[in-house]
Amino acid sequence: MSDDTRPGYVNAEHSGAGSVPTGSTTSNGAPNDSDRNSLSVGPDGPLLLHDVALIENLAHFDREKVPERLPHAKGSGAFGVFEATEDVSAWTRAAVFSKGASTEVLTRFSTVAGEQGSPDTWRDVRGFAVRLYTDEGNLDIVGNNTPIFFVRDPMKFPNFIRSQRRLPDSGLRSPNMQWDFWTHNPESAHQVTYLMGDRGLPTTWRHMNGYGSHTYMWVNAAGERFFVKYHWHSNQGVENLTNEQATALAGTDADFHRRDLFESIERGEHPSWTLSVQVMPYDEAGSYRYNPFDLTKVWPHADYPLHKVGTMTLNRNPQNWFAQIEQVAFSPSNQVPGTGVSPDKMLLARVFSYPDAQRHRIGANFTHLPVNQPKVQVNAYQFDGPMAYLHSGSQPTYVTNSYGRPWSDREGPAENGWEADGALVRQAYTLRPDDDDFGQPGTLVREVYSEEVRERLVQTVAGMMPACEPDVRERVYTYWRNVDQQLGDRIAAAAQSLVSEAVDVPGAADASVDEVSPLREEAGDLVAGHR
Repeated sequence: MSDDTRPGYVNAEHSGAGSVPTGSTTSNGAPNDSDRNSLSVGPDGPLLLHDVALIENLAHFDREKVPERLPHAKGSGAFGVFEATEDVSAWTRAAVFSKGASTEVLTRFSTVAGEQGSPDTWRDVRGFAVRLYTDEGNLDIVGNNTPIFFVRDPMKFPNFIRSQRRLPDSGLRSPNMQWDFWTHNPESAHQVTYLMGDRGLPTTWRHMNGYGSHTYMWVNAAGERFFVKYHWHSNQGVENLTNEQATALAGTDADFHRRDLFESIERGEHPSWTLSVQVMPYDEAGSYRYNPFDLTKVWPHADYPLHKVGTMTLNRNPQNWFAQIEQVAFSPSNQVPGTGVSPDKMLLARVFSYPDAQRHRIGANFTHLPVNQPKVQVNAYQFDGPMAYLHSGSQPTYVTNSYGRPWSDREGPAENGWEADGALVRQAYTLRPDDDDFGQPGTLVREVYSEEVRERLVQTVAGMMPACEPDVRERVYTYWRNVDQQLGDRIAAAAQSLVSEAVDVPGAADASVDEVSPLREEAGDLVAGHR
């Protein structure tokens, strides 16, 4: 995050000491003889183990990449500023949201299912993660470009991700596997309706909205608690690709979204988003008609309207993509005074899982990396471990101590907590009056999507069916009829027509996945539909 453009290391503790090298050095700072030629016994002889520069070069190269994220592996991002323009002090005492406050941000965009080398324009949910480097610590708002998600219980999350990735035998993506999971988990219908609609293929990251998706908590100066949902609305407008456009881009520019963001900022076209929140008084959560902590549900704006908070503008590209984007470690566990989490089961699991994944992916001391360090001074009683960069000197490493190093000892109710009571159970959320899995996606289809969007959704879903087993196809038709009877009938009719055209033999509608593979060449939108 430094603007230092001197050659060599930046942000190093001793980077200012000594003279500027005139050539390369080894990692211990000694001059390097050559970056082109290994040390050998004569020009045609064997190499030597004591060629320190060669061994160091190869050993580092072998370890050059950290393990990629399991979900959200493919992505990029940029730095910028968040400016709080409205007075929201009635709901939160967080300084970052105090009117007039200006805070540095880092935002990372991504795809959920694709690996690092996958095309940006595959049909997928997009990650939308925002870090605010506040004066009270880092605040991470981790979400997607949709306000809901596929599952509501974290026990299902690893299985969901596996169903969207690759088969264990062939290593290929599988529409059959995707739809097998979705149709066995009807709570996915709301998110799948978003995904199969136009917003499953955003034109660019600049032209999509972002959402915190989960329900979070705000606390004001008087200690009053509120539940909130974050909404980032694109000031560039929302624009989407067709299946055909996305397929063409996947084959000609797999990094289209990354390139667009970087080059637009380089041109001085700085994208921005307006942050708004929905606010639910704490006491209303227990009786609201939908479970407000169910990640597969939205809060209708008629019940809880949007309140503007401020504007985020991305105006600075990373200087080093690996150090500043690949190694950034977002987590919803990063909260600040005046904010907090909620009883949302998926959120509570992510509070553990995200930082735990970073410890595996980057290392136990991932918070020591410049991109992950907060602006404020840290006094954490964590020490040693691999790759420790920050330390507390000779101060005591234990609590309590008699030598002046402060510690915390607050007792009583948590400011941003909630009440809970009941037996230990393993079961779904308690149903509320309007809680069901198909009502909200049905409303989305009938009242939000235009006829043109519905028709594109029909063709997208139908295009995936020839690659699905017959019993999975039948569950897909039932799944969509539960969302909307007419829409489900249209999908079934379109799919059956495609399946029957896949192979020129009797009984084509019951053909196996292998038998219908030639259809992939005939259906122009099938490749994008697979994603």
